[in-house]
Amino acid sequence: MKKIIFTLGLIAISLGVFAQDGGSPMNKAMNSVTHSRDFLMIQFGYSGWSNSPDSVKSGFNRAFNIAFMYDMPLKGSKFSIAPGLGISTDGVMLKDHSMDVAGRVNTSDVTFPYTTANKRYKVATTYVEIPIELRYRSVPDNANKGFKASLGLKIGALVDAHTKAKFTGPNGGKTTDKERNKEYFNPWRFAATARVGYGNFAVFMNYSLTPLLKNSDKYDIRGYQIGIALSGL
Repeated sequence: MKKIIFTLGLIAISLGVFAQDGGSPMNKAMNSVTHSRDFLMIQFGYSGWSNSPDSVKSGFNRAFNIAFMYDMPLKGSKFSIAPGLGISTDGVMLKDHSMDVAGRVNTSDVTFPYTTANKRYKVATTYVEIPIELRYRSVPDNANKGFKASLGLKIGALVDAHTKAKFTGPNGGKTTDKERNKEYFNPWRFAATARVGYGNFAVFMNYSLTPLLKNSDKYDIRGYQIGIALSGL
């Protein structure tokens, strides 16, 4: 997964270099639309769970998303439609609980055993996503300026789910235990998205319309993200 994110970053840098080259085809194409169309979208912020068990508390959770969007202006208006392709990651830090994704306690459903043994405990998920946005820009030909807002949907396919525990071992050494298992997680995620900002900066919120876990009779956990978005190119 780190290789995928690294590759996407290299693509973004390459596009930026071509855009600055006066003789390149990319530069000519960008000149035809005058200014930025928000091709690259980077989001980072807080990731949380709604409808989680009352006893399960979380800490400093982290979200990171990156997507490449293709902006298609609606003729004669300040609106556009933008489909894309991206990656979304969530890291939820549990306090005094773990998440049994190996089925040790219950083979048919996820459980959240109480424990104080872990110094840090993270539940991490990664999705490959197809986002689509309906965008509004007060300056239609330049996404680097003016007020802008968007509403949209994201369809995501789960590519990784794991837990990571850090604790002190029996000999006093620091120990890390990672368990990777997608069996209990919903393989698909549909999320509603919203973004409001000015120029290259915005605040965003994503909310999952589908539960995190599949075939769970006890938990209807829905993930959400709130944070800052950076856009350009």
